[in-house]
Amino acid sequence: MSWFSAILFLAGLSTILAIILALANQKLKVFEDPRIEAVTDMLPGANCGACGFPGCRAFSEKVVAGIKLPGDCPVGGQDTADTIADYLGIDPGSSVKRVARLLCAGGTDVAAQAGMYDGYPSCRAAAAVVGGSKACVYGCLGLADCKDVCDFDAIHMGPTGLPVVDEEKCTSCGDCVEICPKNLFEIMPINRHLIVQCKSLLEGDRALETCQVACTGCGKCAADAPEGLIDIRNNLAVINEKMLNLQTEMATLRCPTGAIVWLDEEKPSDPQDVFSLLNQG
Repeated sequence: MSWFSAILFLAGLSTILAIILALANQKLKVFEDPRIEAVTDMLPGANCGACGFPGCRAFSEKVVAGIKLPGDCPVGGQDTADTIADYLGIDPGSSVKRVARLLCAGGTDVAAQAGMYDGYPSCRAAAAVVGGSKACVYGCLGLADCKDVCDFDAIHMGPTGLPVVDEEKCTSCGDCVEICPKNLFEIMPINRHLIVQCKSLLEGDRALETCQVACTGCGKCAADAPEGLIDIRNNLAVINEKMLNLQTEMATLRCPTGAIVWLDEEKPSDPQDVFSLLNQG
């Protein structure tokens, strides 16, 4: 009867283990708010990380927990924020779309070339070879790393070799910011209108020798703007982010090269269009 005893022992052991597992499951079970799944379904599903979290579900968890507001999703817009807020019964928060913007206007028509790069077609590769082929070592190399890395088809290359951002498609994910070897992309609120489209630190004529639309550090924009809005640092106009409520088009009117621009619905955002208008004037 030893085999029968063995069977009884195993059956008893199995029962005991099953009871232990059931009790452990009840004790250790983590409750998940069903609203998290519902909010995730309401979000755009871009999983771009622009909200600061690794995906829409992670953002949903923070919204349901009351840590973030629906309007903190830069992709969904105000309509999505309002829908989620109505569902949760909370404040939607403001939703200002953020987009990537290129801080260089030096296309092939206005920027001087120092040589010819004949290698792997990548900005990062070209930058590793004495900074690239442009005379301006601060300028866009135009080899489309930013376009290639954009998962949302929000960047295309313009006729003068500069990337152009489609603000409707841009999710402000920041991939273009990370990949640009010249650090020429920045994520900005779409309602920021005053932009310095240059990062050259060269002074005056030295800057103009490399690019016709370079900032020369002349200081006219700073003189025409409200005090403290614009400073000249290392020969470059720098806008005080804390004073953007005072941003004004007046700061752009006397710029001799068009390096500082005012972007809005009535004016072209393509830097080459701005340069053309400046020449026509």
